[in-house]
Amino acid sequence: MFKNTFQSGFLSILYSLGSKPLQIWDKEVVNGQIKRTQDEDIHSNVLEIVGSNVQSTYITCPADPAATLGIKLPFLVMIVKNLKKYFTFEIQVLDDKNVRRRFRASNFQAVTRVKPYICTMPLRMDEGWNTIQLNLADFTRRAYGTNYVETLRVQVHANCRLRRIYFSDRLYSEEELPPEFKLKHDEFQQNKLFWKSLAMVDIHVLWISFESANWLYPNWSL
Repeated sequence: MFKNTFQSGFLSILYSLGSKPLQIWDKEVVNGQIKRTQDEDIHSNVLEIVGSNVQSTYITCPADPAATLGIKLPFLVMIVKNLKKYFTFEIQVLDDKNVRRRFRASNFQAVTRVKPYICTMPLRMDEGWNTIQLNLADFTRRAYGTNYVETLRVQVHANCRLRRIYFSDRLYSEEELPPEFKLKHDEFQQNKLFWKSLAMVDIHVLWISFESANWLYPNWSL
């Protein structure tokens, strides 16, 4: 999908304020709903994904099941709100052994497990809005001893609210981010190992990194 596109800086695949936020996404809804709604904390439109079963209500990109994203940028960033319900998302990547690996994070899982084709891990989200940052190249290298080539697919399940999902060539400081990539301009800070609440806006930043795996996941197992 983006394989032949020049990639540098930022590449956004979902923005809740866009005219068609799910233009390149497909959705599956069973006993749930996916809609754009006004968030009471940021007073702006966001995409809400809710369902009674996290596995049966989700959005997936690309929309065509036979297509792949072809995004080589190694950092994935999600601006997501914790709805205090079960939530999971999954990233499928290709490594230099030409093997497809999946990384799945869930807020209802307690232990990280690495299997040949899938790595599942706990996701600890604080209340309110969170920014989740994943170093996919580091994940691939540490979990499988191979090199990250590209991201093939992104799938986000219930239950959450989304502002934006994007890839970047590196992690950018808050000052370097374009205003439209911030949840609230100049009311936002980052911390490498833990979430930090702000007085004015309840936003929390989590860097999911294997460097902090022992701190984040004390029950790490292979």
